[in-house]
Amino acid sequence: MTSTTPAAPGPRTLRMALIGYSFMGSIHAQAWTTAPRFFELDVEPVLAAVCGRDKEGAQRFANKFGIGRVETDWRTLVEDPDIDAVDICVPGNLHAEIAIAALQAGKHVLCEKPLANTLAEAEKMVLAAEEAKANGALAMVGFSYRRTPALAYARELVRDGRLGTIRHIRASYLQDWIVDEEFPLVWRLEKDQAGSGALGDIGAHILDLAQYVTGHRIAGISALTQTFVKTRPLPGSSSGLKAQGDAAAGRGAVTVDDAAVIIGRTAEGALATFEATRFAAGRKNAIRLEVNGSLGSVAFDFEDLNELWFHDHTEPAESSGFRRILVTEPQHPYAGAWWPAGHGLGYDHAFVHQAADFARCIAEGEQPEPSFEDGLQIQRLLDAAENSAANNAQWQAVSAGA
Repeated sequence: MTSTTPAAPGPRTLRMALIGYSFMGSIHAQAWTTAPRFFELDVEPVLAAVCGRDKEGAQRFANKFGIGRVETDWRTLVEDPDIDAVDICVPGNLHAEIAIAALQAGKHVLCEKPLANTLAEAEKMVLAAEEAKANGALAMVGFSYRRTPALAYARELVRDGRLGTIRHIRASYLQDWIVDEEFPLVWRLEKDQAGSGALGDIGAHILDLAQYVTGHRIAGISALTQTFVKTRPLPGSSSGLKAQGDAAAGRGAVTVDDAAVIIGRTAEGALATFEATRFAAGRKNAIRLEVNGSLGSVAFDFEDLNELWFHDHTEPAESSGFRRILVTEPQHPYAGAWWPAGHGLGYDHAFVHQAADFARCIAEGEQPEPSFEDGLQIQRLLDAAENSAANNAQWQAVSAGA
């Protein structure tokens, strides 16, 4: 007879409910599917259900990703004891209600950025997260670009002192998807659903990246915003209609900003500049970040997302300059889980890293980052920027919170 050793138990299952199935829902679903295939996780995330208002659309999505359950009311999933975690990928006006209910029901929560549409909502979400954490439920906000390997490596260089004292931060996020004045009035252009326009949608990302990479906190800002196109065709209306901005003529008012420009100062004394716009013709998703310090600089451009440019100012002037680092070595953040060096990653990989980190923190009982408190700090910056812009770029001090 031969004796057999019982197989070691596999990782426990983390049953995920995805709320929303549009653009963000799709890339989150892909991430949850991929993460356990490339990362060793002590919990295995499984997409157990998807929720969307259009049942037929949600069912098609479920079929595509192999999800066995479809719901049209998120409350059904939040209240289900078989669901372990909720991933919120819907417009900002729904974030607070869903996240708070899920946390109170003992679910782990991943919520897309920005955390909420208003500062008051974000504060309530943080309180709910604090109470839930005491009972073992963890919450995270989805600033996915943090997990681009080149940006994570830039943070390591700063932490290791390679840049010395940080003096300048400059960041921009440029898109062009609404340059056409006849582009329809989608939800992202309506304040009651989106909260703000370019400021909150893409400006939030570069505000977060600036603080993440440098470790600085922005302590005050001055901002200007602009809405270039005041009215747009209502969805389903004829794009050829020319009107005076009334719904009867097939157009509706744009109630968010199209672009934002911000200057700021960090609590540590660095100066910062930010630009976020959806009107940079020819720029599809151009994210740029440069940090200058007393000993060197780093520069990143998302259009070359596997590269980081680094300047070591301690080298002799005659031979120094920016040099290109291909951030694909196994020693680089996240890169070792993927392909051989030189085989680059893409936009979607940051979401896979986010899913893997979230699952790992749940398994270890550790607070995932960025936390809801981190999301609240960005919400304070967005609120200050809106207040500043409404008051002719008046300087706004920004509290670091409790």
